[in-house]
Amino acid sequence: MKLDSKWFDRIRVRPDADRVAAERAPVCEAKGCRRPGPYRAPKGRLLEGQYYNFCLEHVRDYNKSYNWFSGMSEADVMAWLESRATGHRPTWSMGANAHAQPGGPRNGRRFGAGMYHDPFDFFAEARRHDRARDETPRAPQRRIGNAERRSLDELGLDETATGPEIKLRYKELVKRHHPDANGGDRSSEDRLRAIIEAYGTLKASGFYRDC
Repeated sequence: MKLDSKWFDRIRVRPDADRVAAERAPVCEAKGCRRPGPYRAPKGRLLEGQYYNFCLEHVRDYNKSYNWFSGMSEADVMAWLESRATGHRPTWSMGANAHAQPGGPRNGRRFGAGMYHDPFDFFAEARRHDRARDETPRAPQRRIGNAERRSLDELGLDETATGPEIKLRYKELVKRHHPDANGGDRSSEDRLRAIIEAYGTLKASGFYRDC
């Protein structure tokens, strides 16, 4: 009886773990390698759900050189990162209706000339109030909520930051903390995720244009 027979090995109390794994796992797909390939690696963008099978050595080599953004322009990469903040779902500006638009019923003149026919001059006082309001310039005021303030802190900015400044700072931080810019090091992924979420919050708030 052959002591190294696979049949003999199977009736032992503890089968040879390496042999069992070799029999169950597919062959490593690296060129020239015939070892078992129990480790899966994604094939890449547009091939989601499809994987290669590698041995431990070759899956490590594959992960070091893997770049999901390969072939994408910088603009496409930035667009993808921005949409990631909302789970790649479409978004709309808050208050996108007739009453919220500049010059709408609640923001424009209520009793301006030509808007109403007032033969008995019932709304004379309202018209005078509108004229006085238009003639008195007001400094623009912007209220910053807690979420916007935390997002600005995350980007290292203060409340005086403008939309273009926020966008420029966001691009700088994304390039600095992205794994592809750090040789595949994923230790700063949490920081990158926080930056993306902070930028998404500021962009959705509506206070910062050109963000």
